[in-house]
Amino acid sequence: MNKPTRIEKIIQFGEGGFLRGFVDWIVQLTNEASDFNASVVIVQPIEKGMCDKLMAQDCVYTHIMRGLRDGKPVVDKKRIDVISRCVEPYRDFSAYLKLAENPDFRFIVSNTTEAGIAFSADDKPEDAPNVTFPAKVTLLLKKRYDLGLHGFIFLPCELIDKNGSTLKKYIIDYAKLWGLGDGFANWVERENIFCNTLVDRIVTGYPKDEVIDLGYEDNMVNTSELFHLWVIEGPRDIVKEFPFDKAGLNIIVTDELERYRTRKVRILNGAHTSMIPYAMLEGIETVGDCMENEKMSAFVKKCVYEEIIPTLDLPEKELLDYADDVFERFKNPFIRHLCASISLNSVSKFKVRVLPSLLEYIKRKGEMPQNLIMSFAKLIAFYKTDMPNDDAAVMEFMKKSDVKSILANKALWDEDLSFLADEVSKYL
Repeated sequence: MNKPTRIEKIIQFGEGGFLRGFVDWIVQLTNEASDFNASVVIVQPIEKGMCDKLMAQDCVYTHIMRGLRDGKPVVDKKRIDVISRCVEPYRDFSAYLKLAENPDFRFIVSNTTEAGIAFSADDKPEDAPNVTFPAKVTLLLKKRYDLGLHGFIFLPCELIDKNGSTLKKYIIDYAKLWGLGDGFANWVERENIFCNTLVDRIVTGYPKDEVIDLGYEDNMVNTSELFHLWVIEGPRDIVKEFPFDKAGLNIIVTDELERYRTRKVRILNGAHTSMIPYAMLEGIETVGDCMENEKMSAFVKKCVYEEIIPTLDLPEKELLDYADDVFERFKNPFIRHLCASISLNSVSKFKVRVLPSLLEYIKRKGEMPQNLIMSFAKLIAFYKTDMPNDDAAVMEFMKKSDVKSILANKALWDEDLSFLADEVSKYL
């Protein structure tokens, strides 16, 4: 496959399906819609990865997006040719550090999993490579600093709160631990921009159990849903350097990311968590099946539209549009999302995703949100069965205890919820 030669502007830690189906797809569309003319160099963040397989086809692959658009099944295909090459620090650490020498590099993106942005006091500067992702980045930045070059704009995609701020903190911590000097630490703060980001797209990766005829061989074909959202907390003029606004993408640059995170957690994740225990008690197997089931679909829509959205402070139309998108995503016939996989650790998920909406509704309306109360009851009933997958102590307590004891357990909910006992008991 022939591919154009572009300027290497982006260092990408991670070659997995998510970044290739999200960031690299975004770069592809931005290149096509503007004069960005950027290519991506991938750094394989772990010893065993897929870079060899990717390089075997010149880092070119097909990304397939499938889902519903206005209720109709849609399949979109895009040839992605923005990756120029791969660098493997576990084979050649000097080749990795050499990336610091190129002044054209401006962005660093990453998806090293939730455990990737970590700090270890055992990491040493002479290690080649270092154990943690932030340690590897610290050495790259130190070389950049020593060369007198400008810093980077960091756009981490790891699913942790304040991913950019946390990455910066650990880099500064390594600078102190390794005695790299105040000048370097000040340069990290002054010359680099660490954006907190929120990413939202289900990337289903290589279609293992399907035969997709592309008309050519592609061992790195990637699949995802149609929906995408990238919220970036950072300076608005980032688009002058990365003009994704020209491509009509669902990317929001804001100085207030938290409200978008709250929207996602309460509506998307809250919808999942409020319905899954109930659905499993009813013998429903997948999210798609929930949407096909008239009773379950009506229940979860009442939870979201009547009791969750009224507790959020974003513009109502924005909330309604997002909820509409969520339910269209839930109906995606190309994704088989098992209720059992979503039900993992349902108690802690309920505390974070659903309980805040329930309590805020009571506070604002002065009455009980009956659908969310019913969801709470179904959660308790679910834990009385052998279906849950959770911490052993949590499962044993939930199975053996009465409703009032469960609701009064501050270790589970961070507060005493026994005042809800009578209402919850109505649905048991």
